[in-house]
Amino acid sequence: MLLAGSGPSLQEAAAHAASCHPSISQVLVADSDKFMYPRAEPWAKLVQLVQQKGGYSHIIAASGSFGKNILPRAAAVLDVSPVTDVIEMSGSQIFVRPIYAGNALCTVRYTGSNPCMLTIRSTSFPVASKSADSKPNPAPIDQVDLSTFGEDAIAQSRYIGHTSQDTERPDLGNARVVVTGGRGLKNAENFKMIEKLAEKLGAAVGATRAAVDAGFVPNELQVGQTGKIVAPELYLAFGVSGAIQHLAGMRDSKVIVAVNKDADAPIFQVADYGLVGDLFEVIPELLEKFPEKK
Repeated sequence: MLLAGSGPSLQEAAAHAASCHPSISQVLVADSDKFMYPRAEPWAKLVQLVQQKGGYSHIIAASGSFGKNILPRAAAVLDVSPVTDVIEMSGSQIFVRPIYAGNALCTVRYTGSNPCMLTIRSTSFPVASKSADSKPNPAPIDQVDLSTFGEDAIAQSRYIGHTSQDTERPDLGNARVVVTGGRGLKNAENFKMIEKLAEKLGAAVGATRAAVDAGFVPNELQVGQTGKIVAPELYLAFGVSGAIQHLAGMRDSKVIVAVNKDADAPIFQVADYGLVGDLFEVIPELLEKFPEKK
């Protein structure tokens, strides 16, 4: 497990990582102000440095914005071809990944040199259960030697700023319930109905690319091939047509419920339950009948 950053929070994360799972045999920590922000250049250089010393067979990152930003650049520095969006591992060199916006699955055999570099869709892999009495011995925590870490390779970009929404709602990427709104909500004011429904359900809020492009909500709420990949236990879609781009990001949800006034909307082809109706009538009725979240 490779961790990088600076300050006390990094040491806390390292201590947690060292004891969180018996499969972790070592935690490598790179403590430097260069890793205060997740820029691709210093992280790619760090991965190269660690790989040159450790000679690992595989380097794996989650297929989120962080992994997608860093791993391809690190692969280029190490002169290997990465395998992206892996949803199944059939062997140490054989992987399954979606193509054509998730409409087909492709089995890939990696035949390049080490390391084999992967980004994986974490929503496709179940969380390993741990027994209550199992307390693994903490793995050793070692500091990465950064004495040869030069400035020339990381100067191509600089951190400017970070913006985020202050909300008590669950994170979209790992929420048990997601309520998503589409272009059918017509404007940002109407989209607040989705947020009210999510609050009652203790759910995360999602949006289609069309809703994001129209300015209803910020782009960090986008679900889809060019947004976040989610797989909640319950996915509620209101005014969502079901474009291929959107379906690629939510089709692995356990239960999908769709509400749309167009009976021929593609979303109904993947929905477990569908209601043909006007969302401006359905959502207020749901808000009235659902009890307040405890």
